[in-house]
Amino acid sequence: MVDQERWKARFRAARVSLPHWARDAPHHSIYRSNVTGTWEIYTWDRESGARRQVTDRPNGTWMGGVDPSGEWVWWFADTDGDEFGIWNRVAFGAADGTESLPAVPGLAPSYPSGLALGASGLAVVGRTTDAGNTVHLCRPGAEPEVLYHHAEDAHVAGMSRDEGLVAIGHSEHGDSRHMALRIVRPDGTLVADLWDGPGKGVYGSGFAPVAGDARMLVGHERRGRDELLIWDPVAGTEQEIILDLPGEVGASWYPDGSALLISHSHEARDELYRYDLGTGALLPIQTPRGVIAGAEVRPDGTVEFSWSSAADPPVIRSTSGEIVMTPPGPVAPPSVPVEDVWVDGPGGRIHALVSRPEGVGPHPTVFDVHGGPTAQDDDSFAPAVAAWVDHGFAVVRVNYRGSTGYGSAWRDAIEGRVGLTELEDVKAVRDWAVSSGLADPGRLVLTGGSWGGFLTLLGIGTQPGDWTVAVAAVPVADYVAAYEDEMEGLQAFDRSLFGGSPDEVPDRYRESSPITYVERVGAPVLVLAGENDPRCPIRQIDNYLGRLAELGLPHEVYRYDAGHGSLVVEERITQMAAEIDFARKHLGMS
Repeated sequence: MVDQERWKARFRAARVSLPHWARDAPHHSIYRSNVTGTWEIYTWDRESGARRQVTDRPNGTWMGGVDPSGEWVWWFADTDGDEFGIWNRVAFGAADGTESLPAVPGLAPSYPSGLALGASGLAVVGRTTDAGNTVHLCRPGAEPEVLYHHAEDAHVAGMSRDEGLVAIGHSEHGDSRHMALRIVRPDGTLVADLWDGPGKGVYGSGFAPVAGDARMLVGHERRGRDELLIWDPVAGTEQEIILDLPGEVGASWYPDGSALLISHSHEARDELYRYDLGTGALLPIQTPRGVIAGAEVRPDGTVEFSWSSAADPPVIRSTSGEIVMTPPGPVAPPSVPVEDVWVDGPGGRIHALVSRPEGVGPHPTVFDVHGGPTAQDDDSFAPAVAAWVDHGFAVVRVNYRGSTGYGSAWRDAIEGRVGLTELEDVKAVRDWAVSSGLADPGRLVLTGGSWGGFLTLLGIGTQPGDWTVAVAAVPVADYVAAYEDEMEGLQAFDRSLFGGSPDEVPDRYRESSPITYVERVGAPVLVLAGENDPRCPIRQIDNYLGRLAELGLPHEVYRYDAGHGSLVVEERITQMAAEIDFARKHLGMS
């Protein structure tokens, strides 16, 4: 008998994000928490210990920040999860119930495309609309000024501490998957451009946190994987940072600008290092084996980080040995550890993660396909995976070609043959799972959300004999209709991925669209869809569901009044229960 309260408790357990503090007032921190049952923004005064809930909205709030002075909290106000809205702000020390007001009254609603805040009150706001991408300079008490505008995808990548330089990530060359960097002054004067050419992106990771220091930390992929360099756009110098670490790296600055906090991702797990920019010394920072969702350096040099593993729920730790913040209420029940599997595939060795239930196989098995596609599955705590395991399912997660963490060539291998490439890898791991005795070939569930939902629907159409049941959440189902209705930034992403728009390369979109293969679907399908989803819009899902109905194919649909997923805990539990119940019913396990 499945303990229904145990798996639900993992979703209900209060969680907190890594607190982010004001640069010039590090005792003023903000964080996200689901303690009320909905993810919202909170403040934390570390000196007094006082915590305050800033936002309280029916569908939750995800994006927020605190300005360098620690005086103002900014948060993004969209409508029911549609990601289209404005930035609001409220004083950090405001009394409970104080209303937030528009941070820049002169800016109309848009999709957010980056935000940089200065200690003087200057804000640089990135916006995306149907007219393209715009960066606005917003001075206190003045009308917003257009600093940058282009039809192609762009975003705010940072502002120097003295507020004299603004970094803009852009894709004027037409490829938003491999972006360029531009540095301008607040008057719009060009300082410098950085681009490594076709297929090699550069990404700003923040200016040095020292007044008058023009250096910018930049991620690049000149040697086929994510690496680092320090770029001084004023002096015109670059310092590449060569690290003898497999996998991929990211970084952030130490507060005095003398060192970098290195985050190292390799084979679904993370490590931290301190890199001294003067000596080149790379020193490990002791952390438990697992995944680090975020890390920052405090002014005293200690590092705070959010850590979890597949077996152990998240906790906010410090290198001082302390637990930084403990949410109220019971801790989430643990789950099973994850196992690593490597399978030979058509494009090279595929890394997969396996979570096993109790008992001897073959087991009913869920292939839970991650979204993105520029993302990866890892050894972090996942209540959804744990829920399947509690119900007797093995869970297999595949870091297919298209995933991050395995180099640029692996990530970019899907370009021009979207979806079909990823599914070749999923099938290779599926065949291994059956031949190894892990998976029962008659009880295989293909599932995923967003890009994973797209791959699920495409998989049951192109590999109809391989899957017994399908559960697709917020999927791309009709790619041409999705392109027509999705936000402009995703249209740019699709053009980069496919090599053009549906008008320019129609055959590629047709070959990669799940609705093309709907007549071949044999598995019963559950589709979960957000009515206000700007990423995988509802019309194209309805097109697919309409074809299933015309063909008399077994399917169900679960609709909810939010966007690309839900920030409401009980809604997530309802959706998870619907997914499990659907799979068990059609596998004869009810």
